Amino acid sequence: MEQYKDHWERIFETKSPEQVSWTERYPQTSIDLILASGIEKNNAIIDVGGGDSLLIDTLLDLGFTNLSVLDISVKALERAQKRLGKRAKEVEWIESNILDFKPQKSYTLWHDRASFHFLTEEEDIKKYTTLVDLAKSESLVLGTFSTSGPQKCSGLEIKQYDCKSLATCFKRHFSQLECLETDHTTPFDTTQKFVFSRFKRKP
Repeated sequence: MEQYKDHWERIFETKSPEQVSWTERYPQTSIDLILASGIEKNNAIIDVGGGDSLLIDTLLDLGFTNLSVLDISVKALERAQKRLGKRAKEVEWIESNILDFKPQKSYTLWHDRASFHFLTEEEDIKKYTTLVDLAKSESLVLGTFSTSGPQKCSGLEIKQYDCKSLATCFKRHFSQLECLETDHTTPFDTTQKFVFSRFKRKP
């Protein structure tokens, strides 16, 4: 796992947002699905693998006040904090590999557009789904590479998903409410296929 962390620290130390494929100018799909969940502005949201994405900026702009960002890379978190300036104090920053994360509080909504598809072993996938349950999340918004998307990201193997396979992963505790495939345009004008799904905890 230390080697995995070193990989991401090196990426965020040597590449700008314009040099990595995952950068979004505006996280429209994530925002649409988060708002569709009906979450209150003071409810806890965690962005898993948030790195230096602009999602947290957008949520702050929308008036959300109970935000956490988790990432394996301290350099990614530092970049986000520097960009946010004084507003960074309004966010909880968590440096952790997601598989080592031990939630210290409940998160009403769990968002992930960056981490889940890097888990390729069945044991790790099950551990992740257990974590979402342990965090007592009521809603889950998940974005992954689709079955017609990339097979690797940043030189690492990933696992592709469609709506059905995503629903299967989380079916024990969550119902899939909506699912859509989207085209992500990278900073270098190529297209990646993503699948996004919104879940709600079962009664």
